[in-house]
Amino acid sequence: MEEQQKLSRSLKSRHITMIAIGGAIGTGLFLGSGSAIKTAGPSIILTYLIVGIFCFFMMRALGELLLSDTSKHSFIDFVKDYLGDRMQFITGWTYWSCWLSLAMADLTATGVYLKYWFPHLPQWVGPLVIIVLLMLVNMINVGLFGEFESWFSTIKVVAILALIAVGAVMIIMHTKVSTGYTSLSNLYSHGGFFPFGFNGFLTSFQMVVFAFVGIEMVGLTAGETEDPNKDIPKAINTLPFRIGLFYIGAMMAIMAIYPWNQIDASSSPFVQVFQGIGVTSAAAILNFVVLTSAMSATNSAIFSTSRSLYSLATNEQAPKRYAKLSNKAVPNVALQASSAILFIVVILNYIMPAGIFEIVSGVSTINFIFVWIFILATHIAYRKANPAGVAAFTMPGFPFTSWLTMIFFIGVLIILLFIPATRPSLIISVVFFLVLFIAYGLLKKQAK
Repeated sequence: MEEQQKLSRSLKSRHITMIAIGGAIGTGLFLGSGSAIKTAGPSIILTYLIVGIFCFFMMRALGELLLSDTSKHSFIDFVKDYLGDRMQFITGWTYWSCWLSLAMADLTATGVYLKYWFPHLPQWVGPLVIIVLLMLVNMINVGLFGEFESWFSTIKVVAILALIAVGAVMIIMHTKVSTGYTSLSNLYSHGGFFPFGFNGFLTSFQMVVFAFVGIEMVGLTAGETEDPNKDIPKAINTLPFRIGLFYIGAMMAIMAIYPWNQIDASSSPFVQVFQGIGVTSAAAILNFVVLTSAMSATNSAIFSTSRSLYSLATNEQAPKRYAKLSNKAVPNVALQASSAILFIVVILNYIMPAGIFEIVSGVSTINFIFVWIFILATHIAYRKANPAGVAAFTMPGFPFTSWLTMIFFIGVLIILLFIPATRPSLIISVVFFLVLFIAYGLLKKQAK
């Protein structure tokens, strides 16, 4: 009976690696990188490097937590041990809401992407089909979720590698394009590396941080990983290489082919590059890539929200029924409940325009930053209680790196407060935390 109540360890090393890669590559890289380049110019490369370093430290802190006790289901369980019940309640429900709202935005996008091939298809049909399909996939077993996520991530990786390979060949060949010649000199010969000064560079941080949302999802797989002591360190330690290759490599390739001031912010730089070398179907290829990227986000959301609910339920911070497992060791009740809420997006796509989701997705990504801060705070508390840490996977540079990383993410939130477009989302997030803080107190009183 005890064994039946445990999550199945069916995620293989390959699955964990691809889940980590998928979490590190968001749709924003394919669609939003044009506006990011226009905001900061070539200095966006430095922004990706800096944010990537701090995300790596956050992931190392997360990895050390997970490996300190592999019997725990996820990082949410560690929050209870080191920050208390109330913070676990806030972190768990915040993380649940992060993925749910992000999935709603991505599902809305899938309806738009499908219209590229099926212009007369009602926008609500795509989200409906995708929710049902991915819910059924997740209900079968966690291994199938891992397979789907592996394939979704592979598609994104192939698209980026193709761009970098094309860019490298064009740089070597000094290929002529409509704006001049392909050259690394384009990175500094059009207004310098910091064309908009320090302010432009600072503003770009919020765009780049948003691109890394979901990178911490590896922290939910601990209870379902075949060999956590081997697979989790491997997935986290390859993060710097992935960031360098996928983000920095892609940005350098794009701006070497086209001077940053010649890139059209209204369309994807990926499309511009491939169309520039004569690939007429570039827009269709990218549409397929971003469609799979949005489906990947939805797949991750269904997995993450169900495991968050399961973790909360096992700690009596959500209804007990969400802790029930199927005969395949999948928390199907929690999974179905989260998926049912996603059906709201189908209704909204039927009665409302997609613009309503701009603030929702903004709140989601800001909440992710708060979750990263909670992870770092939990790690610091863990190391105070266990000064030696995990010998095989100790946080490098602790405590300096943990505190510096936390201060960095707090600094990003302060920047968001001064940007008009993100200020409402930040205020909503703070109000949401206050509601959760008060709700926990009221629930504890009722329990007594």
